[in-house]
Amino acid sequence: MVLLEGLSRRYQVGENEVYALRDIDLEIDQGEFAVVLGPSGSGKTTLLNMVSALDSPTSGRATVAGQEITGMDRGDLFRFRREVVSFIFQTFNLFPTLTALENVQCGGEIAGPAREARRRAADVLGRVGLGDRLHHYPSELSGGEQQRVAIARALVTENPIIVADEPTGDLDFRTGVQILELLEAQAVAGRTVVVVTHNREISRVADRVIELSSGRIASDGPPAGGRAPISDLH
Repeated sequence: MVLLEGLSRRYQVGENEVYALRDIDLEIDQGEFAVVLGPSGSGKTTLLNMVSALDSPTSGRATVAGQEITGMDRGDLFRFRREVVSFIFQTFNLFPTLTALENVQCGGEIAGPAREARRRAADVLGRVGLGDRLHHYPSELSGGEQQRVAIARALVTENPIIVADEPTGDLDFRTGVQILELLEAQAVAGRTVVVVTHNREISRVADRVIELSSGRIASDGPPAGGRAPISDLH
């Protein structure tokens, strides 16, 4: 589902070249729940941006869902982001003047007529436990409820890949566990889930942990001691 070959991303900072990623070779399978782990500045978000075509590599190739995204023109990149990758941001990125239903519907409208998008939005909000909060605005929702709206917005597209940047970072423990359960269910259903985090506790429940250090893959494999059920988190 995701294939990165010799991928590097460098930036010019004054007279110096700084590598955010260096010579990354990585393959993530369909239906895999992968956690990209590392401290701030290790290259996690840059890697996520490469997978989701929000940024382009300086060198190397990226093939996602059978499409080589390296060198795509703007139109093809737009279609790729619309049809292949769904995003979950730590900061929710909800429209404050739209209800939960309308926020999710905005995501659904990209892929279909407004009436169908509205029906699908209501259905997905019900699946994430917000069936009774459809007409509430973000300011009327808790942080956990807002994050579930953001997840519903990602799910409504039915895209094959979900990428999430610190999806539990600002949430209380109980809500964070609920979010991880929702993401795990998507992987079980066959979608590829890639979560970026600095939290080692989250990595325990993944199929696979990809640890970055200074823009390189430091380790890649199952969690130490094997995958733990989400109920074991503490």
